[in-house]
Amino acid sequence: MAVHFHEEDLPEGVLAPGPVAVDTEAMGLHPGRDRLCVVQISDGGGDEHLVRFGPNSDYSAPNLKAVLRDPERLKLYHFARFDLAIMEAYLGVMAEPVYCTKTASRLVRTYTDRHGLKELIRELLAIDISKQQQSSDWGAPELSDAQKEYAASDVRFLHQLREKLDERLEREGRSELARACFDFLPHRARLDLAGWPEVDIFAHI
Repeated sequence: MAVHFHEEDLPEGVLAPGPVAVDTEAMGLHPGRDRLCVVQISDGGGDEHLVRFGPNSDYSAPNLKAVLRDPERLKLYHFARFDLAIMEAYLGVMAEPVYCTKTASRLVRTYTDRHGLKELIRELLAIDISKQQQSSDWGAPELSDAQKEYAASDVRFLHQLREKLDERLEREGRSELARACFDFLPHRARLDLAGWPEVDIFAHI
């Protein structure tokens, strides 16, 4: 298992075929304001790839974009709504089809209100990960080893989580509902970017 760090694009051919886990790090949580700094990606084989973008990046990244826009590759996220929006804003790619472990967790772990990645990994995989670097400066000229490890850990376990969550979705008869939610997430991300981030457009009032 290794963490590979790349500047501005993913090397060609480093990922095996099949689903990929994807996450992002940015300067904040507002895609229209806060710069995309890192995209993490893993094919589940044990290695994680971090692609860092500098403050003057043109975000061309042809190899990374080819993976993200590949309709045959399922993309696994935790809180896909944000990652989809910020990658659309900076990379110009809607990285679908989508599987979101946070959404799946909310559908099957209705006995708790704790759906963060750390809690989900602890319960379903009995692994404790650190979230200490979550609010660190991702736009810094040099990323620390702790930041790189944190970023890698955000995609390292998503393939395993999907397997566990799929079992529960099937058990509770909510697989079809989950798929419909996942399919809607790109549209929810576009609503965020278009100016409706906190508005429930389906609400009566």
